Amino acid sequence: MFVQGSLFGLCDPDVDRAFAETRRVPLDDASWIEYTPGWLAGSDGVFDDMLDRLELRQRRNIPMYDSLVDEPRLTAMWHEFDYPDGGPTPLLDEIRQLLTKRHHRPFDSIGFNLYRDGADSVAWHGDRHRQYVTDPVVAILSVGAPRPLRLRPRGGGASLSWDLGAGDLFVMGGACQHDWEHCVPKLRRSVGPRMSITFRHDTR
Repeated sequence: MFVQGSLFGLCDPDVDRAFAETRRVPLDDASWIEYTPGWLAGSDGVFDDMLDRLELRQRRNIPMYDSLVDEPRLTAMWHEFDYPDGGPTPLLDEIRQLLTKRHHRPFDSIGFNLYRDGADSVAWHGDRHRQYVTDPVVAILSVGAPRPLRLRPRGGGASLSWDLGAGDLFVMGGACQHDWEHCVPKLRRSVGPRMSITFRHDTR
């Protein structure tokens, strides 16, 4: 799998621990996002490392016409209950702790989604743990080629879009998972692979 890297993406992995370039954007009175372009330096190396380490699989759980079809992406999951000695890598464990300190949430799981090309996608949705977490914060670290992530009010309406990749950090908070939906749409144009590394928490 070939990724067109950048000089910035090929340096040693490191993060902006001060979140100096982070900007918070209110979506409405109850929901917000934070966006930090290039928060992770050396993202190309992290992408390659995750491809080597993870057992990425294609799940079959999308209902369609009384049957199940394959998800159009590859996934893997890490949870601290299964691996009490730390995160999948020291870097991701440090990122998890930094996000926990910043957002005052016990980030205890990391989901990995690999979008191999423009045909891979995820439909409009809100993360399911909103059903048992009152105000979830979801942090997405994107490595690889940029892909659009779109947000719209739940049920439809005008959407907002960010091209995320190459170490960008995108955080959704407040009532975002309750009142808004997000997706990664299919693309007709040629695009390289992107991996989203998503940090979540099971409790407030």
